[in-house]
Amino acid sequence: MTVKVRFAPSPTGLLHIGNARAALINWLFAHRHGGHFMLRLDDTDLERSEERFAQALQTDLAWLGLHRDSFAKQSDRFDRYNQAVQDLIQSRRLYPCYETPEELDFKRKRQLAKGEPPIYDRAALKLTPDEKKAFEDQGRKPHWRFQLEPGVVKWHDLVRGDVEFHSNHLSDPVLVRADGAYLYTLTSVVDDIDFAITHILRGEDHVTNTAVQIQLFTALNNNQPVNITFGHTTLLMDAKGQALSKRLGSLSLQTLRESGIEPMAINSLLARLGTSLPTEPCLTLDTLASHFNLETFSRTPPRFDEAELEHLNHKLFQIMPYDQVKDRLGSLKAGQVTEAVWAIIRGNLHTLNDVEKWQEILFGDFDQPVFSTEDQGFLKLAVSHLPDGDWNQDTWGQWTQQLKELTDRKGKTLFMPLRQALTGLDHGPEMKELLPLIGYDRTKARLEKKPLAI
Repeated sequence: MTVKVRFAPSPTGLLHIGNARAALINWLFAHRHGGHFMLRLDDTDLERSEERFAQALQTDLAWLGLHRDSFAKQSDRFDRYNQAVQDLIQSRRLYPCYETPEELDFKRKRQLAKGEPPIYDRAALKLTPDEKKAFEDQGRKPHWRFQLEPGVVKWHDLVRGDVEFHSNHLSDPVLVRADGAYLYTLTSVVDDIDFAITHILRGEDHVTNTAVQIQLFTALNNNQPVNITFGHTTLLMDAKGQALSKRLGSLSLQTLRESGIEPMAINSLLARLGTSLPTEPCLTLDTLASHFNLETFSRTPPRFDEAELEHLNHKLFQIMPYDQVKDRLGSLKAGQVTEAVWAIIRGNLHTLNDVEKWQEILFGDFDQPVFSTEDQGFLKLAVSHLPDGDWNQDTWGQWTQQLKELTDRKGKTLFMPLRQALTGLDHGPEMKELLPLIGYDRTKARLEKKPLAI
């Protein structure tokens, strides 16, 4: 059996980090098993679904590298859902209900006040044809519920292990609203059957849905069980252990991309969050897939920390080869960053945009810090003892050793004024690596500047 999974978002907003984790888990599972990854847009909510979100969602997935093997839109399949509804009505598993939202809310409150679970009481099953007609004469349109059969629903979950629900503890789910709109429970089951999905991997907030849907799968499959395996992962929490809010714009993939976060930094973090595997930067999705295993996922909700993502982004550059970024450097106006330069500066990048700053430091101009009168005298001495000949990685050591002997300076008092004068910074790659890139002429010009004195 070929593994086939689906990622089925609703195009009602931008893709967020929690959605991205669900998509990544499905993609990695499929590729780990040589399977098929389907993107399905659950866009039956025509009022809230927007084409701009559908396009943005596909752009974000492509940016992450989560390329699909097939694609479908639920809005193209209403005829199929109409047929499924008629089949369920014919088999007496779908029945009309006429309660208003206010009446249902009143029932729930009464049940809770009595200490009873807020489960639908199936009052609509007792309605006579005349009573139904009376409701319809009042202008009420029915919503339609799927009648659950008694008994225990069981499945083996790839993350949670053995799971079971007694149907007496579940409400008959609404599959069709009074306005005729189909709910997710119906459309997703129809699609999962029609597209031959083998594994449904999603968040643990869908566990109860699964108990209901297993019965619906059987009802829509000529009363034969459908061979689908489920896995429900814990949901992401924020750094403080609170539930992630989908309304946080900072967690959209679009915002993270615009802030300079690399797609493989996101993939590297999300693939390991909530697992027993270490979080480390990874350059390819294939490498992540080769180590992916749902058995490593914990039942403890993982915490997503943007600071950890930024740190991982920084670590990713430390292992990223030049070939992986050279095509992007032109658009960043960093044409002078050769493979040799990249190897030296990449460990100091937090985003790729930092390359422009380092090109300016090495080959352009910048504002020097303020130096004390004593340090200015030291810099004047330093320029008068610049080494001759070809500069290499030994030049810095030879030069500073000579200055040490002439001035008795050592440590920061020796190195820091030189670093600040030559780079404008008090940190960065080793100066023995930078000095040959800056070169004799630029070094001389920067040391001969007349910066402000304290």
